Amino acid sequence: MSGSPAMNRLVAALKRLPGIGEKSATRLTFFLLSAPDPLAAELADAIVRLKRETVLCEGCYDLTDRSPCRLCADDQRDDTLICVVEEPGDLQAVERSGQFHGRYHVLGGALSPLEGMGPGHLRIAELERRVRSGEVREVIFATNPNAEGEATANFIAERLRPSGVTLSRIACGMPLGGDLEYADHVTVGRSLENRHKLS
Repeated sequence: MSGSPAMNRLVAALKRLPGIGEKSATRLTFFLLSAPDPLAAELADAIVRLKRETVLCEGCYDLTDRSPCRLCADDQRDDTLICVVEEPGDLQAVERSGQFHGRYHVLGGALSPLEGMGPGHLRIAELERRVRSGEVREVIFATNPNAEGEATANFIAERLRPSGVTLSRIACGMPLGGDLEYADHVTVGRSLENRHKLS
């Protein structure tokens, strides 16, 4: 893009965001350039505060403003159920369904050897420690219904099987190849209700 170094720097930075290509980054740059100063300042401040005020929950590994998070601190939730999700957005999707009242565990991604995501990059050891605590009776895998999500659920299930806890997978009310984060709450709720035991 021709323009000032500052414009080119912002376009390059925006292009690193997921789903933002050259055209979208350029359009956003021109929008911000013509936006009132308070809007640009508010956006910059929101980004800085997001990084400064967001922490990882020590219990479920969700992104939150305090640790333990609101869900982990809720003593009305069922400690014997753990719902395993890939990302914080997936946790929010399950929570919106209103069908799950146990605890969560955010893995931080899914197994994807092509993208360099192996077992060591996920919070699998932390999940194993939680299961070994003795309180857990069921682990529900709500990883995305795609190849990576299935591989992740199966890999972890094999690691947890010796513990004797019930291992289940959300039912495919979820579309194959879809992302849990973007599913509507009815679909996510039905998937949880119709989960099946992993053999």
